[in-house]
Amino acid sequence: METAQTQKEQMEVAQMRFGIIAPLVQGTYTDDSIAAYCRRVALTPQRLPDGRVFQYKPKTVAKWYQLYEKGGMEALVPRTRCDKGGTRVIPEEAEREIRRLRKEYPRLNATQVREKLVQEGTLPATVSVSTIQRYIKHNDLKGTEDTSVKDRKAYEEAYFGGMWQADTCYLPYIRENGKSRRVYLIMILDDHSRMIVGGKLYYQENAANFQKTLKEAIAAYGIPNKLYVDNGSPYSNEQLSFICGSVGTVLLHTPVRDGASKGKVERNFRTLKERWLYGLDVSQIQGLDEFNRLLSEYIRRHNTTKHGGTGQSPLERYMATNGRIRRPQSREWLDEAFHNRVVRNVNRDATVHLLNECYDAPMQFIGQKVEVRFLPGDIGSAYILYGGQHYPLRLTDRVANGRTKRQAALSIDYAKEGRGDVH
Repeated sequence: METAQTQKEQMEVAQMRFGIIAPLVQGTYTDDSIAAYCRRVALTPQRLPDGRVFQYKPKTVAKWYQLYEKGGMEALVPRTRCDKGGTRVIPEEAEREIRRLRKEYPRLNATQVREKLVQEGTLPATVSVSTIQRYIKHNDLKGTEDTSVKDRKAYEEAYFGGMWQADTCYLPYIRENGKSRRVYLIMILDDHSRMIVGGKLYYQENAANFQKTLKEAIAAYGIPNKLYVDNGSPYSNEQLSFICGSVGTVLLHTPVRDGASKGKVERNFRTLKERWLYGLDVSQIQGLDEFNRLLSEYIRRHNTTKHGGTGQSPLERYMATNGRIRRPQSREWLDEAFHNRVVRNVNRDATVHLLNECYDAPMQFIGQKVEVRFLPGDIGSAYILYGGQHYPLRLTDRVANGRTKRQAALSIDYAKEGRGDVH
C-alpha cells in the first residue's frame, strides 16, 4: 500500500510531466509539428521534484502526451518508485555530515553531497539522490542566499485565459441566525484583462469552496492555460492537481511567503475594500446570501469600468482577446473533471467510509480497494469508478437494511438429518 508521502511525490512527478506537455494539450506550441516540439523540449534538462536534473528523450515527451490523451492526468502518475528495492535509510553519521556540509558549504546541492559522502564511505551507494534531497528539505537545510531583494518585473499575459490568479481575502464577521461568523472571499482574476472571473463569499476557506468557485468560473469563461495560486491548503493539494490536469490547466504556485508575486489579485483586493467594502454597513447585512448579492453587483461594476492600468474595461479586453479560450466539452465532462478522487477499502458488510459517513457499495467489491469519486459539497454524487463504469454509492440506512430480505441459505433440519443415527 502506498504511503501518503509516496502518493504526494508521484503527484508532483505527474504535475512536472503535464507542465512539459501542456502546450501540446492547450494547442499553444509554435513549432511546425508535435514531433518538432518534443525535439526542442528534449534539448533542455528538466529539474525533477526531488531535485535531480534529467534530460528526457523526444520519444518520452511524445509518450507522455499520448498517455494524457488516452487516460488524462492519471496516466501521467508513476506507479512505482524509481528507487524501489534500495535502502532509503541515512545512517546517523551520514546525517551529521550532511548537516556539517550544508552549514559550511551551503551551495553544495544534493548530488554533490551524496557523491562526497559515498566517496568517503560514510553513506551507502544504495541511498539515492532524492533521499538526500528530501532530508535537506525536511530538515530546513537549504542554502542561505540573500533573498531580501527579489528581481521583479511588470508582466502581463498576451490574451484572456493565458493565466488566472486566485487567492482568499478575509472579510469582517457578519451575523446570521443569531451567530457571528467570519466571511472569506475567494476570488479568481484573469491576468490579461483584470476581469474577475470568479468571486464568492463563504463561511469557510477550504479546498472544496475554491474548487466550486473555479468550476463556476470555467463554466462561464472557459479553461485557462495556467492557474497561479499560493501554497495554502485550499490551493495546494492533490485533488486540485488532478482537476487542473484533467481540464488541461498548468497549476503554478508562488514562492513560499511571497504574496507580492501575485500582485494583481492582491491589488484587486485592496481596490475592492476601498471602493466597496468600506462603504457598506456590514452590521446591517442579514446573511451570506445578501452579502453575495452585493458582491455580484460590485463585480459587474468592476468588469465594466475602465481599469487604470490598462486604459480599458476588463470586459473590453475580454471581448478583444477571448478567441483563444478553450471551452469545456460539456457540463457532464466538466463535472467529471472536478470529481475528487480517493481510494477506499470496501468492508465485509459492503460499506465504505467517506467524509465521516458510511455508504453502501455493490456486493461484488467486498474486500477490494476501490477508487471513489465525488463532487465536493454534493456527496450524493459519489460513485465507484471501475473498468470505466460508474457504480453509485448510497448513504447507509441501517434500519432499512435490517428489513431487507436476503437470499435464504439452504436450511437443514438437523433433527431429521440425525434421526436414527444417534445411538
